[in-house]
Amino acid sequence: MPEVVEDQVRETLKQVIDPELFVNIVDLGLIYTVEITPDEANAEESHVKIDMTMTSPACPAGPQLIANSKQVVGQMEGVSDVEVKLVMEPAWTPDRMTEDARDQLGIF
Repeated sequence: MPEVVEDQVRETLKQVIDPELFVNIVDLGLIYTVEITPDEANAEESHVKIDMTMTSPACPAGPQLIANSKQVVGQMEGVSDVEVKLVMEPAWTPDRMTEDARDQLGIF
């Protein structure tokens, strides 16, 4: 069974698109941390904990983005459980975005 690694999780999370900005949540800089630990009940699988934020505290897409993140990571081979925690510290700023996201949104 392949080991679950952070880069794979982040790549998988690129499937989750912000419905207002039409950019994936990784390139937007919404994913702060990805922590992978062995599943105590099944050594073949891993528990994935993700800390993510929103572009604003009142983001109406928040629940949808969290649910979609859990869904796509939960479908990864070797993942037994996904926990997504919404954090507001540090506050999100546009400088967390990748160059690709800036290009898509026309921010220079």
